[in-house]
Amino acid sequence: MAGLGFRFTIAAKQASDTRMTLSMTAFARAAADTPAGGLTWELRSVNHRYLEISVRLPEELRSIEAAVREAVGRRLERGKIDATLRLQPTEAGAAPSLDRVAANQLLAAAEEIAALEVGLAPLSVSDVLRWPGVLRSPALDAESLGARALELLATALEELVATRRREGERLRALIEERLRGVKALLGRLTTLLPDVARDYRQRLDARLGEIRAQLDATRLEQEMVLFATRADVSEEFDRLQAHVGEVERVIGREGQVGRRLDFLMQELNREANTLASKSVDLRLTNIAVELKVLIEQMREQVQNIE
Repeated sequence: MAGLGFRFTIAAKQASDTRMTLSMTAFARAAADTPAGGLTWELRSVNHRYLEISVRLPEELRSIEAAVREAVGRRLERGKIDATLRLQPTEAGAAPSLDRVAANQLLAAAEEIAALEVGLAPLSVSDVLRWPGVLRSPALDAESLGARALELLATALEELVATRRREGERLRALIEERLRGVKALLGRLTTLLPDVARDYRQRLDARLGEIRAQLDATRLEQEMVLFATRADVSEEFDRLQAHVGEVERVIGREGQVGRRLDFLMQELNREANTLASKSVDLRLTNIAVELKVLIEQMREQVQNIE
């Protein structure tokens, strides 16, 4: 274990506008007035392994659902997305028109019934107007309203992506802070390993000193070498170092990096567990525990990265 080198390659820091780690957790809202009434989009995004889009639309705008899904899919790669559009009809809209044919048919039917039964109360004006089909609502221009809804969706998506970017940068900063803690622990480890190996050998020699004469010297040396090999953590150290470097590289990339980071967190945790299980010194055990704490904190943050 002695003589282990400790070197981290620090990549040149990329410009902040190219390092766009995106969170999967965000909310956006966009509203606009139209001749048909007020349109309001609400977009909610939470973490999910894949991209899952749920769309809720007014009945009048069901025809744009496919276009909505396509628009969301072009801007987002992962996350569970709830997209809700509300239409609030304007109170000052055009008055409904009278369907004279429907009204005459209703009045004719009422006269026939009155002739069959004497004493029935005649229909009032309000009775006639309340009858389904007598009043027709103004025709809705669904095509232009749908086009306006899709324009408004683009605005809401822009806000959602901006929010995911801001939250993603915050997550990246938290992960990088913990990476610095991991690197500090590995720095302590590389300084400590030669002393641990020497102390362990001395303790082993002392424990076997009393019975050394009773054992075959060659067999004893073989057993000591075998045990020391099992307790050697140099491979775990090298892999921890490599994984940390890979996390630093991936966290600075654009696009979908969450799955790769999640895999790296699993690998980091695996090496930290092995380091703890092979530890022959309390100082190594403490470092392994501190590593696991930092790795778990990073893993929790990584779950929200696209």
